[in-house]
Amino acid sequence: MSVDVIIPVYRPDNGLIALFDGLGKQSIAPERIIIMNTEQKYWEAFFYEHPQYQLPKNLEVHHLSKREFDHGATRRSAMNKSSAEFALLMTQDAIPSDERLIEQLLSPLLADETIAASYARQLPKEDAGEIEKYTRAFNYPETSQVKRKEDVEKLGIKAYFCSNVCAMYRKEIYTALGGFVKSAIFNEDMIFAHACIEAGYGIAYAADAQVYHSHNYTDRQQFHRNFDLGVSQAEHPEIFAQISSGAEGIRLVKATAAYLRSIGEGRQIPRLITASGSKFLGYRMGKRYQKLSHKRILKYTMNQEYWYRKWDKTN
Repeated sequence: MSVDVIIPVYRPDNGLIALFDGLGKQSIAPERIIIMNTEQKYWEAFFYEHPQYQLPKNLEVHHLSKREFDHGATRRSAMNKSSAEFALLMTQDAIPSDERLIEQLLSPLLADETIAASYARQLPKEDAGEIEKYTRAFNYPETSQVKRKEDVEKLGIKAYFCSNVCAMYRKEIYTALGGFVKSAIFNEDMIFAHACIEAGYGIAYAADAQVYHSHNYTDRQQFHRNFDLGVSQAEHPEIFAQISSGAEGIRLVKATAAYLRSIGEGRQIPRLITASGSKFLGYRMGKRYQKLSHKRILKYTMNQEYWYRKWDKTN
């Protein structure tokens, strides 16, 4: 049994060092840590300023330009570089909560050969606000589960949920199903999870595998992020046209408002409403991106390089 860890990196920071330290303490050590770093100058500048830090000996770094980075293609390229039986994909801002992260993610995969992937529970970081804390609890509950094709009717869009913030893949199934899409502005993990479930495999949510990961986005950042989310769904109608994510979003807003009232933080409900409105507006605009001018798309997206590549291919 072998495990490689794959981490796309852009502008490394102290969080990446904390991630390396967490991986170095795991009860099951990864064979390799494969870094797909965007812009070599940022990597060299950060570690030049931290000469005392000893990079992991099993580290393998591949540099690419910002124009080359793609949520699907970059991870796909990294997966092709891995020869391990299992691959753990993480983001640079996800920190293992303990030394058993890899062990707990492997557990459902080793117990059942029909499980294609497992993903971790995300816990809020210390600086997370109450709204973000509840969002993490809503999306990443305490109870583990395995999602299969027969669960789609009951779970809806959640059946395909799998986050590459911290997710482990069985390489044999990954390869057999063709891997991540070659181009994705967002949601490459859910797109592949859909392929797994449609092929009869399971996706495991391993609640005992935990990482600290949360954001404190502004309303503007929420808009941009959800614009790209809407685009990703519009570009894959074979998945998302049949199942709406709107109902799940409304359920989250209502549950968060109830939570805020229950802890005496009702004054934060207006903030919840404005943030939710920004998410919804961004999502709706992204779903209808084909009706927008190139200028507006570049204004609304988080990933301008994706569009430059996309438009270059059509010219």
